[in-house]
Amino acid sequence: MRSIVIAMLLAACGNNADKLGVGAQCGTDTDCNTDLKEKCLAFKGGYCGLEGCVHDTDCPADSACIAHTDGHNYCFRICVDKTECNENRDATNESNCSANITFVDGANNRKACVPPS
Repeated sequence: MRSIVIAMLLAACGNNADKLGVGAQCGTDTDCNTDLKEKCLAFKGGYCGLEGCVHDTDCPADSACIAHTDGHNYCFRICVDKTECNENRDATNESNCSANITFVDGANNRKACVPPS
């Protein structure tokens, strides 16, 4: 019984961390993982992440440094498909999982969750 309770608690922690992680929808900085200094970036529906990265090493785990078309670099969530990008976003603010972006440190066959414009 005790192992079941522990497993449930660990699962809940994982879901909460993902909810607050890079790519999540937000309205204010406090909706993001402030332990990682994530901010609510000014994209449609908000986008938890970091601005001003220079390399992938400046970004939290499971994200990469992207040179966005607005002239700024951001840490965006890495993805394989669109569903990964939208677990923590509503339907009107969906992100796209795209390889048609500029990875600062090279694409290396990766895709990232690009927030809606």
